[in-house]
Formats: sequence, C-alpha cells, structure tokens
Amino acid sequence: MTVVDRIVSAMDREQILQMIKEGGIVGAGGAGFPAHIKLNCTAEVVIANGAECEPLLRTDRLLMERYAGKIVAGLKAAMKAAGASSGVIAVKKKYEKAIKALEEATKSENNISLLYMQSYYPAGDEQQIVYEVTGRIVPAGGLPLDVGAVVQNVSTLANIADSIEGLPVIEKYVTVNGEIERPAVFKVPVGTSVRALIKAAIGPEDLTDYSVIIGGPIMGYISESIDEPVTKTMGGILVFKRSHPLIQKKIRNPVDDIRLAKAVCCQCSYCTQMCPRNALGFKVEPHKVMRLLAMNAPNSMGDINGIFSCCECGICTLYACNFGLAPSRIMQLVKQELLKAGARPQKRTGLRPNSNINDIKVPVSRFITRLGIEKYDRDLPLIEGFTEPKEVMLPLKMHIGAWAEPIVKTGDSVEKGQIIGEIAEDIGANVHASIDGIVTVMEKCIRLRAVEAKGSN
Repeated sequence: MTVVDRIVSAMDREQILQMIKEGGIVGAGGAGFPAHIKLNCTAEVVIANGAECEPLLRTDRLLMERYAGKIVAGLKAAMKAAGASSGVIAVKKKYEKAIKALEEATKSENNISLLYMQSYYPAGDEQQIVYEVTGRIVPAGGLPLDVGAVVQNVSTLANIADSIEGLPVIEKYVTVNGEIERPAVFKVPVGTSVRALIKAAIGPEDLTDYSVIIGGPIMGYISESIDEPVTKTMGGILVFKRSHPLIQKKIRNPVDDIRLAKAVCCQCSYCTQMCPRNALGFKVEPHKVMRLLAMNAPNSMGDINGIFSCCECGICTLYACNFGLAPSRIMQLVKQELLKAGARPQKRTGLRPNSNINDIKVPVSRFITRLGIEKYDRDLPLIEGFTEPKEVMLPLKMHIGAWAEPIVKTGDSVEKGQIIGEIAEDIGANVHASIDGIVTVMEKCIRLRAVEAKGSN
C-alpha cells in the first residue's frame, strides 16, 4: 500500500474532493475541466485515458512507464471520490513498457483492469474511449456520466495522487519535438516560457522561418508568441519549418477555406465516411456542411446536433479529403455561427454505431506518413532536471470556468506551492506559485521573478 493509498483509505469522498480542489487539479490532457467538480458525482467506472493519440507526443507514455504506481494511486482516489466500483486504464498495445509497468502496479488490485487499444487516431477521444471500455455510446449533447463513466487523463491522475499528499499543480511535463536537436519530454515549472523550452531542446535560435505548434500536430494551434507560458494543460511544443505542408494548411485564411469549399468540393463524402464521431452514430456529416456553402442552402447542412457533436479531430481535413479542403474548420465556423444565433445541442440517447466503425479507424502510422512528419516520430527521453527559470507567467485561468482571483499583491514574496489565485464556488481552479519569487500582478496573470541568492553574480 502506497502513502497515497493509506491517506485515501482514511478519508471520505468529500475530503478527497477538497484536497483535489485545493491542489488546483484540472484535466491535464487539454480540456482543463476542474477535477474536483468532474469527480463530484456517482459513477460506475473511472477510465484512465492513456491513449495519447496525437502523433509525436510522448508525455503520457513516459509517465506511465516511470510513474505507473502514482497513476494507479490517483485512479483509486478518483474512484473513491466518484463512488465508482471499478477503474480501467486504457492504453495502446504498442506501449509495451508502459503496459509492463501498469500491470505490475495493478497486480494486487481486484477492481482495476487494463484495456489494450489498437494504435489508431483518435483513440483518446472521450466518446471513443468510453465506447471502447463500456460498449456504451455517450448521448449526443451529453456526458460520459450519462452512461456511468468518468474519464481522466493519466497525467491528471498523477496530479491527483500528488494533491492527496498536499502537493499542488506547479509543474508540467511537456513534449518538445520537431526541428530541434534535443527532443525530449521536460518537467518544468508551470509558467515557464515556450521560448525557454525550445532553447533547452536546442531549437533554432532564429525562428523567423519556423512555426511553433502548441499541442499535437493535428489538433494543436500555431503559437502567436513563443513567450507564452506553459500552462496546466499544455502537452506539446512542436517546431516545424514554416514551409511544411502541415503548417501551410494550419495558417490558411478561413476566407480561402470557404472559397475553396465552394469551388472544389465534389461531394464525395469521404470526410463523413471517415469521421469517427459519425461512425459512433452522432450523425456528424461534414460533407453536408460543405454543400451548405456551395449551394447557400441552409436546409442542406444536415443534423444541427451533428455539427455540435464534431470533436474537431481533423481527420476530414488532414486525412480524408483528396482535394486538400478543410471540412473540420468549416464545421467550426458553422458551429460558432449557430451558437451566436442561439442554437444549442439537444440531448439524444439511443445512438447506435455504424456497421463500419472498425473499418474506418485511421492507423496512427499511416496518418503520420500522410502528414509528412515521419522523421519526428521517435523515442524521447524524460528530463526532470530543468533549470528553474528566473521568471514565470501564471495565467489566472488555465481551466474551463471562472478566472481565479489574485490573493497576493505586487511586491509580495511568495514560496513555491503557495496559493496565489483562488476560486470561489464557481467552476474554476486555484493557481499556485511554481517558484519562489516576487509578485507582479498583471491583467489576467501573475508574474513571479525569482529572487537571486545573496552573493550570486
């Protein structure tokens, strides 16, 4: 029994939830939903998402290899908080080292099992992973809890285990990959600049001809400033030549996307046929939205619920379309217009998967080839001895929900781990100092400058 297990066994669920809240735990996989709210429920199963389906990222895989025991301890705490009788760790079969570590960590656990997934994209999509584990489909407009499940990323579970021991989220593991000399997964203080990580990975000194993707190559976004800080949800930093076809597609003007959709789309419907959400029965039909633009006919865009059910995985844009169009971005634009007009998704149960659900799964290896990023698909080391930065920028909102309120003022001295931004009863998460430093309160963030030791040059 681990230290966390002993502490959890002596706690009730309310105490566990309070520890998670105090630690500022949010979904580390990208969504950023506060964990103390997500786990304040009654569920049958807590699913640990270890699929890490975005190519080139290695963060979760390496954490499972090195900290399997911590992840299992966090899963057990999450299960008790959610009143769940079972836990399942979903991990790809190809992650052999991670599987070995997880099997060792769960060998004496009667109510925790492993699910071995194929290496396809997007295996880590929440609806997809719930279906893989339970055989149930989350209702359109609903949540996994509607079918008795709660999903937590494995990095989130490791953070939950830390919070039980009183350690808040002040550090983040981030994959740095692409056109750099020392690609790795770095453990860094939250608030460290992207620039500092690129430098640590021996990236290009002059980034004029490069673009930086925050996140994965498919769903990640192009950074507007490499001085932006690492947040609780940032999983990857990828450096590519600006001339790379992937970058060119990501930076293409939405006006050009619409113009090309009107002029080129032949209604082959490959985008819809390859859509993983459509295969689950959500009626996500991007070819109909493309038809809407071509014909300027609102009645031709298909089920509105299907538009809201799009997970923006990018398969239709980066894999399915033979003409290089961008159905996923068109879907995003239409979704935004629908929301502005007051439309909202309607909850629908009884969805059934299409008969081709297993036939349209996109192998990650094939997707990597299609994206032209094969040479960056490599094993990476885990580096935990990152030199503490002299300055960090801590946004007061690194999560879904309300902004945290600063509880420090300019000029205050704070210690690493101290709460500096606090939430009330709204949805949100606490923010903690990730280094010892002097506070500067700025609009929507807090800057900490490290205090140099006396006698240092």
